[in-house]
Amino acid sequence: MGMLDKLKGLMKGHEEQAGKGIDKAGDYVDERTQGKYRSQVDTTQEKLREQLGGQDPDQDQPPR
Repeated sequence: MGMLDKLKGLMKGHEEQAGKGIDKAGDYVDERTQGKYRSQVDTTQEKLREQLGGQDPDQDQPPR
């Protein structure tokens, strides 16, 4: 069992909280880098949500 599988098991039923954590971490990185890597951070956040089975909160909204 890989690390990602263990994380998925731990987060089952806590997807909303995990999504908030992903957002908070991304915001922190954006703040510390003054937005220099914003697009890379956004891409990483999306991929994490996909891997962890969470919904992307911007999924129903048009692209920015």
